Amino acid sequence: MLGHSVYIYEEGDQRLAKERSVQFADQTRRYLSGGISDDEFRSLRLQNGIYIQRHAPMLRVAIPYGMLSSGQLRKLADISRRWDRAYGHFDTRESIQFNWIRLEDAPDVLADLAAVQMYASQGITNGIRHFTLDNFSGIARDEILNPLVWSELIRQWSIRHAEFAQLPRKFRVAVSGATIDRAAVRAHDIGLEAVRSHEGLGFRIWVGGDMGRMPTVGTLIRPFLAWSDLLTYLRATLHVYNVHRCKDSGGTPQLKTLVRDLPPGVFAQQVEEQWQLIRGGVASLNESHVMSAALRFRWPKYADLKDVDLPRPPSPKEIRSYSHWQRSNVHGHLMPGYVAVSLSLRAGDVPAGDITADQMEAVADLADKFGHGQLRISRERNLILTDVRRSDLYDLWRELEIIGLSTPNVGSQVGTDDGFAAGRDFESIPLANAIHERIDTLDYFHDIGEIDLSVASNSDLGVHNHTGHIGVVGFEKAGERWYQVSIGGNQNAGFSKVDPGSDNVGTVAVRTLIGIPLPENQIPAVVERLIKIYLELRDSHAERFVDVVDRVGAERLKRELASIASA
Repeated sequence: MLGHSVYIYEEGDQRLAKERSVQFADQTRRYLSGGISDDEFRSLRLQNGIYIQRHAPMLRVAIPYGMLSSGQLRKLADISRRWDRAYGHFDTRESIQFNWIRLEDAPDVLADLAAVQMYASQGITNGIRHFTLDNFSGIARDEILNPLVWSELIRQWSIRHAEFAQLPRKFRVAVSGATIDRAAVRAHDIGLEAVRSHEGLGFRIWVGGDMGRMPTVGTLIRPFLAWSDLLTYLRATLHVYNVHRCKDSGGTPQLKTLVRDLPPGVFAQQVEEQWQLIRGGVASLNESHVMSAALRFRWPKYADLKDVDLPRPPSPKEIRSYSHWQRSNVHGHLMPGYVAVSLSLRAGDVPAGDITADQMEAVADLADKFGHGQLRISRERNLILTDVRRSDLYDLWRELEIIGLSTPNVGSQVGTDDGFAAGRDFESIPLANAIHERIDTLDYFHDIGEIDLSVASNSDLGVHNHTGHIGVVGFEKAGERWYQVSIGGNQNAGFSKVDPGSDNVGTVAVRTLIGIPLPENQIPAVVERLIKIYLELRDSHAERFVDVVDRVGAERLKRELASIASA
């Protein structure tokens, strides 16, 4: 069963994907027979999403806006069985990676992907990697506008525009359409934040954010931009960047570097001057453009339900587990009687985001049964059924228990996120598991509020690595593995609920190091102590770990960690 795609490709896009798979099959045969050099083939394989890592080629499959149909998920399961090791890995870019596909099989895999409107092209190359959006776009109760539609407008325009084609580095754009920013717009090269004011509907424009090795929070360069001017203003922004990039003789500067060095006020003024030259031109938007982009997405037909429609109650022995799951993994929905449900891929002794072929097929069946055949991939590497009837919650939970995807660690509980990048070994997994085991044995585990915990083997793993509430980052020292602990990060989205109404959502913030480097065996005790301090200091269950850090400061926690290190 193919199922319906939730993102609808234009006929030309689909034809291009098929043509590329045929073309790459020929290029691969020529390379394997010695007709193409390594250097020549490198750019070709990168254009088709293939990365040579330590052990085998890795294929990264792009999933537009993180949206999948049940039929596409079944195809991914089939690919993992036929050409990989019967599993895949969902990453923080809302893509899926296959790590053991033979190079000679890659063209056949690409052809299979194209048959279900999926592609791997430009998954790894420079340019716009993807658009970061609210995982709950289109269904969030606090939504001002649907960021899916506006991201699609930008995507269609950018692939045909020279300013975007010349981008020299991995360029990331985030669009937030709700009153609470769940896309971390200030952590991206360009961030668009929807606002509604007396001037109408528009966007705040942020530039220069980056969560690489030297994390930087973006700068506001325009507090309000009318929606009709969005594309012309983006064109002006990219033009200023490209002009300075061409002048730079010392390399290719990132946008954050240019904004910092000009400095921000000068950059904003130069963008404004360039924009005035092109404002009101052919790239200006109107309502017909917006409607056309909206038609690229297929939405389910919702039933006329009431929020009072409750699921079948669990048995007495199930109440505790079911309640923990419902509190953590079930999210509010725009439509009465519906909820969104997160399926945790962060449990057990496997990397966060790993999923077996059997689980993929089981989730596809659940999407058909409970979720209109649609699902999404979250930046936290979980799966989301976006349109579940509230009355079906208990039955869904029972089936998730059977396939091992009901771990209650997505929302209001501690979420550990072991991170790794393509081509690196999984050094962080044992430590993440040790922390899990330490926390899970606590009597008060399910009374812990929201704590976003990141465990990473290195410091180059993206937004979440630098903005989790607690971060543990590893490094090599004299041939041994050491870890540093930091606190106070906030990406506004992490594991926050969709429902608005809380004033403590904060803003994007980068963590602060506390204490000295520690060996791996001391880290679980450190994390446990941090949690205990949090529980002692919080004013209420609603106060998150990061809010406590903001209120009392980091010095208290530094002293606690120092006492552990010297023990």
